[in-house]
Amino acid sequence: MQHFPIFLDLADRRVVIAGNGEVALAKLRLLLKTVARITVFASEPEADLLETIGAHGVTLERREATAEDLTGAALAYAAHGEAEADARFARAARTAGVLLNAVDNLEASDFITPAIVDRDPVTVAIGTEGASPVLARSIKTDLEERLPQGLGALARAGKLFRARAEALPSGRARR
Repeated sequence: MQHFPIFLDLADRRVVIAGNGEVALAKLRLLLKTVARITVFASEPEADLLETIGAHGVTLERREATAEDLTGAALAYAAHGEAEADARFARAARTAGVLLNAVDNLEASDFITPAIVDRDPVTVAIGTEGASPVLARSIKTDLEERLPQGLGALARAGKLFRARAEALPSGRARR
């Protein structure tokens, strides 16, 4: 396993997206499901991106990002859809010591974003180490059909009993 799957706490953490168009918009929509503080760098944001930024209170910087802009960020996404611009942003992220995902460029990325089935707070992440994103999407589609929409409510209900369960002795009695 080359890529270690983790769930990163983004509460009160900053995530930076640099880019424009559909590539940046797709990452923004995904990250809007988190509690991260999102900043988008786009010199001339397209209408759909601008509308989504405005609707969700995302910070917009109408310029290229520098390494200083990335200081303290938890993650960075190069989402220009253009190799040279993504490479410039990747250099800035690495200078700042921020983990980078260059969208659709496995070799230039420090991490990959899996296909996700979201039944908040139940989350299923599907990864193929970048070998077959089409297969990951197919598995995601299958799981979305199988997992009920109300699964998150069941998990939230279970959380209400967590303190009682932790009061029980370890092992068989607790299970």
